[in-house]
Amino acid sequence: MSGGKSILITGCSSGIGRDAAHRLRDLGWQVFASCRRDEDCARLEAEGFVTPRLDYEEPGTFSSALARVFEATGGTLDAVFHNGAYAIPAPLEDVPAEAMEAIFRANFLGWHGLTREILPAMRAAGQGRIVLNSSVLGLVGMKYRGAYCATKFALEGWADVLRLEMAPENIHVSLIEPGPIRTEFRQNAIRQFERWVDWKASPRADQYRAELLDQLYQGSGGNRFELPASAVTEKLVHALTAPRPRPRYYVTKPTHIMGALRRALPARALDWVVDKG
Repeated sequence: MSGGKSILITGCSSGIGRDAAHRLRDLGWQVFASCRRDEDCARLEAEGFVTPRLDYEEPGTFSSALARVFEATGGTLDAVFHNGAYAIPAPLEDVPAEAMEAIFRANFLGWHGLTREILPAMRAAGQGRIVLNSSVLGLVGMKYRGAYCATKFALEGWADVLRLEMAPENIHVSLIEPGPIRTEFRQNAIRQFERWVDWKASPRADQYRAELLDQLYQGSGGNRFELPASAVTEKLVHALTAPRPRPRYYVTKPTHIMGALRRALPARALDWVVDKG
C-alpha cells in the first residue's frame, strides 16, 4: 500500500471516478475507489484497489465503507472526491415527487451525510480536502434538466457555506464544474428516465414524440467541446495538492462561457442565450 496521502473517491465504476482513481494511484496516493454495485467493486479490486461498496442512496453503506478506509489508514483520511451522480431528463412537471426525492438522495443528501461522517477524522488531523464534482448545470439552468440542476444548485450553495465554516480547521472545499465530458452519463440518464417518467401520460406527449425522445436516445451526435474524463482529473489534482486550492474549477469551454455570462447578463438575457443553445 502506498505511503502517500489517502483519498476516498465515489462513483469509480467508470468515467470520471475511474480515471481519477487510476491517475491518483499512479501519483502515489492511497486510493479507496468506491462503487455502488458489488460487481463493479469486484472488478476494481481485481485491478488492485481497495473498493468499498458505497451508495449515496443507502446511508447504511457509509459507515461500513469508512470502516474499511480507516482500518487501512489508521483512522485518517486526507481527502474525499464526491463524484457519483445521475440525471432524470424530463420537463419538471413530469418528474414525480418520489423521483425528485431519490435524485436528491443520490446527488446531494448522500454527499452531505458522507461528509459529516468524514469530517471528524479530518478535524482531528487538522487538515483535509473535500472536492465536489458539480456541473455547468449548477451555474445555469437548462430545459428538461431541472431535477439534475436542482441538485447541483443545492450543492453549489452547500459547498460555499462549508468552505467558509471549515476554513478555520484547515479543511479546504472545492467544486469542479466539468461541462461536456465523455462518460456514460447519458446512458445512465436513460435508465432513470425509463424508471420514473410516464411520458405517454404527459401533456407534452406530442413534444416527446416529435423531439424529446430523439434527443434523449440519439443524443446530439457529439459535442465539439467535449473533453475526456482526464480533463476533470487534472483539475482534481490541483484541488488536492495546491497550497490554496480554488473554490471552483471550470473544465470545458462551455463552463467558462456560461460562468461568464451568468455574471454579466440579466436573467432574461441569460434565459434567451441558454434557450437558443
